[in-house]
Amino acid sequence: MIRKSPRNSIPKKHSMELPRRILIGPGVLRELAKVLSELGLSGPVLLVSGHHVIDTVRVIVEDSLLAEEFTYDWTTISAPTRKDVRKVLDAARALQAKMIVGIGGGKSVDVAKLAASTIGVQFVSVPTSASHDGISSPFVSLKDLKKPYSVLAQSPMGIIADLDIIGKAPGELLLSGCGDLLAKITAVRDWELSAKKKGEYYGRYAAELALLGAEMVMKEAERIGSRSASGIRDVLEALISAGVAAGIAGSSRPCSGSEHLFSHALDIVAPNHGLHGEQCGLGAIMMAKLHGIEWQSIATALERLGGHTQASQLGLSEEDIVKSLLLARTIRPERYTILNMTRLTREKALRLATSTGVC
Repeated sequence: MIRKSPRNSIPKKHSMELPRRILIGPGVLRELAKVLSELGLSGPVLLVSGHHVIDTVRVIVEDSLLAEEFTYDWTTISAPTRKDVRKVLDAARALQAKMIVGIGGGKSVDVAKLAASTIGVQFVSVPTSASHDGISSPFVSLKDLKKPYSVLAQSPMGIIADLDIIGKAPGELLLSGCGDLLAKITAVRDWELSAKKKGEYYGRYAAELALLGAEMVMKEAERIGSRSASGIRDVLEALISAGVAAGIAGSSRPCSGSEHLFSHALDIVAPNHGLHGEQCGLGAIMMAKLHGIEWQSIATALERLGGHTQASQLGLSEEDIVKSLLLARTIRPERYTILNMTRLTREKALRLATSTGVC
């Protein structure tokens, strides 16, 4: 259902960055070089991946690039950190790379994206799992940035998503992607709230586009949870669409709200306990209740997917959740969300967590 834009939403100038070419399907990684050529890109190409992914895709990628006579080199990263970005930058400069291709999950895509933006070359995204919307968005999240949240880099010029490879990814990565999509429900509500309270620009089209993926996950949770090929493709396309929504909005607003602030706070309070989307899913349940909307439907969808709705399922304690709820509002003070209006105390935070079943 399309909602009206907040009455006092003030349009402001912003720029849009959108992918030029998106190719999805089984076996499409073999067409990597062809797509690069069609986009007018040339070598040398720096390929960025994790240590495990490179073993999975090396032969396919190299055969494709050699067939089109691209020069290339590989660099592997271990984590989404500034150290790994510097490693990619050094490799790109040594190669005199004209483009960087990120192949893998969130860490490889984000590190490659930020490196490409830093040196001003084109970036192409090759996801190997449907775990997050950074596949197509212009935003990057690193573990050790001065700001513990996503920062602007650049949108990928192209996206190549091979369903044969993505379908073999661990199931928890797909659940993470679904949690990230369900988080759009509260992210859009926060954006609307900020427009009403602070006069922030609100883009109805970008908001509705982001919500489409969440609505699809709600309706098709059982089919997606069965890991059917069609379900995996739908989640992947929804994540790409959500990232494009952020590009249209010129900010992460349609995709990231109070539930993401909660997830970022968890990364500080209790790091390495859950995937990004899993944490956002827990956050969305609680933030939906604060907004006075159907939080139970979000929890039910996660359960039908086979995902997590309780902190203990991620190895998190009641204290971890309460501390993160209290910290979340301070993560990004300039971003107005339901947490600014509600102002949780320790007692209210505990009541919120227990009343929603998260604790």
